[in-house]
Amino acid sequence: MLKKERASYILGRLQKEYPKPPIPLDHKDPYTLLVAVLLSAQCTDERVNQVTPALWELADNPLDMAKQTVEDIQAIIRPCGLSPQKSKAISKLSQILIEEHEGEVPADMEALEKLPGVGHKTAGVVMAQAFNVPSFPVDTHIHRLAQRWGLTSGQNVAQTEKDLKKLFPEDSWNALHLQIIYWGREFCSARGCDGTVCEICTTCYPKRKNPKVTLKP
Repeated sequence: MLKKERASYILGRLQKEYPKPPIPLDHKDPYTLLVAVLLSAQCTDERVNQVTPALWELADNPLDMAKQTVEDIQAIIRPCGLSPQKSKAISKLSQILIEEHEGEVPADMEALEKLPGVGHKTAGVVMAQAFNVPSFPVDTHIHRLAQRWGLTSGQNVAQTEKDLKKLFPEDSWNALHLQIIYWGREFCSARGCDGTVCEICTTCYPKRKNPKVTLKP
């Protein structure tokens, strides 16, 4: 298969498997999504979803969150890991949203990336899932699968994002990044598939005999 043929097959297969992929992080508005995505760094979505109900009881909006001490925030989010940094980021970004954005999460990639604890991937998730702006957030899992499937040779997530955006139609991006994540978890995990096991790997590379070595970003 040529790269474009692989991309076309993969898009069709994932749309069939996950026609309406749900957002894995529980939230009720752009602010709670932003905080949940921030918490998910180096933490599972399941763990975040276990922690956030108590956090929302403490505060579920920038105004109330800014009134809380960093210590109180940290006490709740500690199970997510990196709690000292994350609690400070949540407190500070809440203050910035009040002072600079009238208490609202901005629907602007550049403004989001300026918030404490919010990197390019987190900002992309918020743009895609909270505001339905075409984005293609690439994490280490999508980076790994894109290499296994021959969609990129990028050595970092930034290059992988550029390559994927060129291959797939813009109106598919918001769902596709979730579809790839779900496929990776269910069929093409880091340990469960080495590039020679799952249906997409074997269809794209039927003659591949040896494990596909992927480069970590």
